[in-house]
Amino acid sequence: MLRGSPERELAAWWEAEAVAATKAQAAKEQVRVDPGAAGEPERKAGEEQPKEPAPAPPCAAEEGDARIPPRPPPTLPVSLAKPEPASGLYPHGKSRIKGRSCKRSSGQPDEYCSLRPVTVDSSKARTSLDALKISIRQLKWKEFPFGRRLPCDIYWHGVSFHDSDIFSGQVNKFPGMTEMVRKITLSRAVRIMQNLFPEEYNFYPRSWILPDEFQLFVAQVQMVKDGDPSWKPTFIVKPDSGCQGDGIYLIKDPSDIRLSGTLQSRPAVVQEYICKPLLIDKLKFDIRLYVLLKSLEPLEIYIAKDGLSRFCTEPYQEPSPKNLHHIFMHLTNYSLNIHSRNFIHSDSTSTGSKRTFSSILYRLSSKGVDIKKVWSDIISLVIKTVIALTPELKVFYQSDIPAGRPGPTCFQILGFDILLMKNLKPILLEVNANPSMRIEHEQELSPGVFENVPSLVDEEVKVAVIRDTLRLMDPLKKKRESQFQLLGKPLASQENPTHSDLASVSQGNANPDAHLPSICLKQVFPKYAKQFNYLRLVDRMANLFIRFLGIKGTMKLGPTGFRTFIRNCKLSSSSLSMAAVDILYIDITRRWNSMTMDQRDSGMCLQAFVEAFFYLAQRKFKMLPLHEQVASLIDLCEYHLSLLDEKRLVCGRSSTSSGSRLQPSGTPQEAAPAAPPAEGRPQPCTDSTHKVSHSRHTVS
Repeated sequence: MLRGSPERELAAWWEAEAVAATKAQAAKEQVRVDPGAAGEPERKAGEEQPKEPAPAPPCAAEEGDARIPPRPPPTLPVSLAKPEPASGLYPHGKSRIKGRSCKRSSGQPDEYCSLRPVTVDSSKARTSLDALKISIRQLKWKEFPFGRRLPCDIYWHGVSFHDSDIFSGQVNKFPGMTEMVRKITLSRAVRIMQNLFPEEYNFYPRSWILPDEFQLFVAQVQMVKDGDPSWKPTFIVKPDSGCQGDGIYLIKDPSDIRLSGTLQSRPAVVQEYICKPLLIDKLKFDIRLYVLLKSLEPLEIYIAKDGLSRFCTEPYQEPSPKNLHHIFMHLTNYSLNIHSRNFIHSDSTSTGSKRTFSSILYRLSSKGVDIKKVWSDIISLVIKTVIALTPELKVFYQSDIPAGRPGPTCFQILGFDILLMKNLKPILLEVNANPSMRIEHEQELSPGVFENVPSLVDEEVKVAVIRDTLRLMDPLKKKRESQFQLLGKPLASQENPTHSDLASVSQGNANPDAHLPSICLKQVFPKYAKQFNYLRLVDRMANLFIRFLGIKGTMKLGPTGFRTFIRNCKLSSSSLSMAAVDILYIDITRRWNSMTMDQRDSGMCLQAFVEAFFYLAQRKFKMLPLHEQVASLIDLCEYHLSLLDEKRLVCGRSSTSSGSRLQPSGTPQEAAPAAPPAEGRPQPCTDSTHKVSHSRHTVS
């Protein structure tokens, strides 16, 4: 259970929302006449929503655009007003063009005129297009399904941040996220945290990376078997780049791994298989939860109050040599089980092979399960996993969008796949950078003939997640709220407001969110940061790493930068000469470069830097647990760097006051970190526990 009462309050909120939603859904299903006729999301009782037309069959983004009335490309005559872009400058450097001032027939000033709608580029939305279109219509925003010559406020991409060059606005992908959540990279990131905090990160199964750690895997399994002959484990092999269950298989012994050629061309992760999952209706299931990473710096995390539960289609039995190949029994992947003859499509959120997570919680609650603790453990798992991922994401971000270069701000919806054990402990299976946002499913009309039909379960959950993500990222929200607050002042001062005044309020100046349900995404960080900030040691190491990269756009630390880090932090001594530092750099860098497939540039990657940092911390602070050794060395580095920054700032001020300019000295990589952080000046430290953030980049 998370420490303190805020998490219990949050879990109680989730429990109340889940129970209320499920009860309302059950009551609605009793009076529903034709559940298959409606294509809109099912609403809670008492909520009024504008009716949406039934979604059309899914198709590519270009085909989906054709479902709206055709119109020419959005080029406006010079005489017409142009919408104001999200940033101050267009990509070609010209200043933004202000919109036409509104008419003042009612006598109101400009600040009371209706704001322009938020613009969304959906040309690359792909499979999320249908849910995105519904969300934009509900928000009454403006969609550009074919793209737009002028900048949009929000760009919605289906796969990658690198779909196109964007110089302003907001994009729903982070650079590097796809690489970070691949199975090997995720396992390495979590393993670092398991070394520091083994008890806090025991929600991720023990993993080995193949083929690099095959011999280690064999040796460790044999060692455990020698100590406990009754131990009969099962392992699951997952290809690193696989998705939708592709290439996954179960084994009972390391000798069963398919080594012939496949691992060299397609690396994989092998993990301990969870043999005792929680069962419902004798079926194994997993949970897909949607998590919004709103920004990296400061870190902001939101969790959707509802998700999806995907069920296997064969009754579960513990693994044995006879049933290891029964994928419909052991693998919960929707894309696999949909091909089972036992797969059940249902319009109900509480039955079938895909259900809402809230319906599962309601069922567990009726059996006396403490779902507050279940939610609390899941929230803790999500926060800790994101903390493990963010350090390297910062390195990717500063490489793609260096400080001072124009670029968008980023946000992203992640799909967390979680398995509940029989004792209700949540286990992280994987994280998806591009979770499916399709709101329809395939239905076989005859052998080999399929038709896409709306899925009410998917639509209810996914449309809410996309719509409320857009609401949280709304770039005009503050302006709209301030306008709404100001509107009442002139009307309140009038004893008899005119009809035109009242009409202007009703036509465009009323609260635009009044017709929408409450936001389904709940902030969990930084709201509960105090309980998890002690885990962010690698994040602080990443700040040191980025500071000494020197060259903008690079992701690897050169030997000069590493030597500068050692010298500026005063880590060399009689027992650690600079020659020994060079040998340490070469050994660790060479080993990591042989393991990673990223050969874009040479040098020390962040994970290699973390290993070197661990080595230095263990040398300098002996007789302490590893996390205390690392924390002590980080404090020492931050202390010396803050003194160095303060000294350089004082010298710069004195040189400026005397009329001379301060000339940079030393190597280029040594001079790079000389500038103080952009946000505020670090104060002189008086002890080694003083903590200063040295990140020079604002990451959103």
